[in-house]
Amino acid sequence: MNINPKIAVFGGGSWATAIVKMLCENLEQVGWYMRNQSAIDYIKENEHNPNYISSATFNVNQLFLSSDINEMVKYADILIFAIPSAFVKTELDKITEPYTSKTVFSAIKGIIPESGLIVGEHFNKILDVPIENIGVITGPCHAEEVAMERLSYLTIACKDEEKAKILSNYISSNYIKTKISDDIIGTEYTAMLKNIYAIAAGIAHGLGYGDNFQAVLMSNSIREIKRFIKKVHKMKRNINNSAYLGDLLVTGYSVFSRNRMFGNMIGKGYTVKSAMMEMSMIAEGYYATKSAYLLIKKSKTRTPIIDAVYQILYENKNPKTVFNKLIELID
Repeated sequence: MNINPKIAVFGGGSWATAIVKMLCENLEQVGWYMRNQSAIDYIKENEHNPNYISSATFNVNQLFLSSDINEMVKYADILIFAIPSAFVKTELDKITEPYTSKTVFSAIKGIIPESGLIVGEHFNKILDVPIENIGVITGPCHAEEVAMERLSYLTIACKDEEKAKILSNYISSNYIKTKISDDIIGTEYTAMLKNIYAIAAGIAHGLGYGDNFQAVLMSNSIREIKRFIKKVHKMKRNINNSAYLGDLLVTGYSVFSRNRMFGNMIGKGYTVKSAMMEMSMIAEGYYATKSAYLLIKKSKTRTPIIDAVYQILYENKNPKTVFNKLIELID
C-alpha cells in the first residue's frame, strides 16, 4: 500500500462525519462522498454538516467533496464505508470503477439485507474483495463525543496487520486512541449485535426497569454475543476487551445511543412506525434484529434477548408481556 494513501469516507451521517473529523487531524486532504449534493454545498459554505453532529466544524480546504461515488472510488486508496446497512447495496451498485485491489474498511454496524451478510463478508463473498484488503472500524465510540473531542477508543481490525496500523495512525489523535486486531468477523458481528441489545436496554428503561435489571441484561447480552460469534467464527479472543464488551456497554447505556432511544420509545408504547418517524436518525438495530434472528436460528444459538426484541419489533408482541417472560430466561 502507498505509505501516504489517499483516504475517502463514504456516507453523510453522524458516524461518517465523525470519521472525517478524525482523519482531518492527520491528513492534508480527506475525500468525502455524500449522495446529497445540497449537503455538500452547505458544508462548503458553512463548514459543518447540516444534518448530523453540526458542532463538528471543518476546514473545507482539507475536504475533497463529491456526490459522484465513482469519482471518489477512483480518488482513494483506502475506502471507508459508513453508510447505513439498509442502503449499502444501493450505493455499491452505482460503482463501476474497479476497487478490489484497494483497501476497504467498514464502519457500518449492521447486516446487508439483500445478502444476509455483515459488510466485510459481503465485500469478500459477493464483490470479490480479497479478505486481506478488508478491515473493520469498531468502538466503543459515539460520534457525538468525537465532535466534542472527548477521549474515545477505536479498534481497527484487518487480517493484514500493516493495513490496520496505517489506518490506525491516520485516525489517532490526542482524543482518539486506537488498537489493532485481526478479528474482523468477531468485531463486526459484535458491532452489529450490540445495537439489538441497546434496543433491549431501551425497552427495559421504557417499561420502568431500573439499573439493577439493566446490569443483568448487559451481562447476559455479552454472553449471548460470545456464544454466537464463537459459532460463526471460532478463534482466540477476549470477549471482555473494549471492541466487544466496551462497545456493548457504551451503546446500551449512553444517552447518545439512537438504538437505546428507539427501544425506550417502544417500551413507552410507541409503535415501530411512529418511533421511526419521530427519530431523525436511523436505528441500525431495527434492521439488524431481523437479520440476526434468521442467522441465529440457522446456527441454533441460544439468544433469548434477541428473540425477545424480534418478537416485539417484528411480531408486534406486547413489550411488557415479552419482558415478563424474558426475566425468567436470564440470570
